[in-house]
Amino acid sequence: MSDEHQQAPQTPIDWREHGVKVIKGDQLDTNTPQTPGMNRAAAINAARVGAQKLWAGTVMIHPNAKTGAHHHGALESVIYVVRGHARMRWGEHLEFTAEAGPGDFIFVPPYVPHQEINASTDDPLECVLVRSDNEAVVVNLNIDAVEKPETVYWVDPIHKHPHDH
Repeated sequence: MSDEHQQAPQTPIDWREHGVKVIKGDQLDTNTPQTPGMNRAAAINAARVGAQKLWAGTVMIHPNAKTGAHHHGALESVIYVVRGHARMRWGEHLEFTAEAGPGDFIFVPPYVPHQEINASTDDPLECVLVRSDNEAVVVNLNIDAVEKPETVYWVDPIHKHPHDH
């Protein structure tokens, strides 16, 4: 007999109670760690749906606003830009910068000091956020930021540096 397929558990699972959960957009939980300058709201976490390995929610940054510097401990974060124009700064002195727009994904590795900035003076920045653990970890930092951060471009075999065109 093949071991490729896991066998069903011996005791039946109540899939109605322990199956798919839909969290409506107007039912997110704002009782989550906050960073000045942004509003976080949890959709998926241990308390709300029993998530074991993920945290997911939304982030909104007001026009022309920026967050305080912070990191998320050992967690990995993925930010998906839904609406608006994001500018990320990161590093020991927030010396690096990159920008993202609607449809773009941003990956933030563990312990990276960073700051989210709404690059628009008129429109809110709205994002979906997913983290690699079921509890939100936020460590707010007091960083002396450099005045002119270095722009970092996404360069790989299919994305050439803008100055190489």
